[in-house]
Amino acid sequence: MNLREALRAGEEVLKAAGIADASTDARLLLEKAAGITLTEYALDPFREMEEEGKKEYLELIGRRTKRIPLQHLTGEQQFMGLSFQVNRDVLIPRQDTELLAEEALKLLKPGMHVLDLCTGSGCVIISLERIGREKGLADETSSFTGSDISPKAVRTAMANAARHQAGVCFAESDLFEKLEGGYDLIVSNPPYIRTAVIEELEEEVRCHDPLLALDGKEDGLYFYRRIIREAEGYLNPGGWLLFEIGYDQREMVTELMKQRGYRQIQAKKDLAGLDRVVIGRYDRA
Repeated sequence: MNLREALRAGEEVLKAAGIADASTDARLLLEKAAGITLTEYALDPFREMEEEGKKEYLELIGRRTKRIPLQHLTGEQQFMGLSFQVNRDVLIPRQDTELLAEEALKLLKPGMHVLDLCTGSGCVIISLERIGREKGLADETSSFTGSDISPKAVRTAMANAARHQAGVCFAESDLFEKLEGGYDLIVSNPPYIRTAVIEELEEEVRCHDPLLALDGKEDGLYFYRRIIREAEGYLNPGGWLLFEIGYDQREMVTELMKQRGYRQIQAKKDLAGLDRVVIGRYDRA
C-alpha cells in the first residue's frame, strides 16, 4: 500500500463512520503514522508505506471511527501559531479561544503581571508570554502565571511551557486559593457549560474532554461569579479581567461584572459572529 492508497482508504473509512472532516483527519493521521509532512506526501504520494507505519495508520483510523478526538490521536493541537501537547487531562484548545489571547495581547504592556485561571494545557498564558516577548509587549519585569485545580493539567501545562521555553510559572490551585500578589491582567476560559447540557454535547467532547473543564454547574455561571468576586483581592488598580464565554452568556456575565464595580465592559465576537469574550476593568472606587 502506498501513501496515496492509504490516504484514500482512510478517508473512505472515516466518511462511512460519519466523521465530519474525514479528509483532513485521514491526512493528519497518515502524516503521524508514516512520519511525513504534507510537503513530503505531495512530492512522493506513491511511496510504499512500511509495514509498521501501515499498521499504525489503520489502528489510528479505527480509533478515530470510535470518536476519539483527532488531537488525542496525534497528541497535539495548534493554537496561536504554536503547537501544544494535549491529552485526556486538558481541554483541547479551540480556535474560538484564540480571540481571548488576541484581546489580552492588545492590553499587554511591559511590566505587567499576568494570570491565567483554569489554564488547562497552558495554551493561553504560554502564547501571551511567547508572543508578548516577541512583540516587545513584555520585558524582564513582566510575569506570567497559570493556575489549575487539576494536578494533571498543571503537569501538561508545564510540559508545554518547557516545549516552548516559556517563562511561565504554574500553580495547582482552586482559582486564587494558593496564589499571592497582584495582577494587572487576568484571563480565564473557565468551565461554562450548564450541567444539564453536557449530555447533549458531541461525543468527542462529552466523552473525552475532562468534565472538570466543562461543567459550569447548574446555570453555567458558577466560575464567573467566583472569579469576578475573588479577583477583587488580586487585581491591581485599573487591572483588566477577560473571560471566554458561551454564545448566550454576554448579558449575564456583563451584569455580574457591573455589580462588582467593573467598568469599560465590552464584548467581542468570534469569527462566527457569536459573543465570545467579555472584557472589564476593575475600579476599586
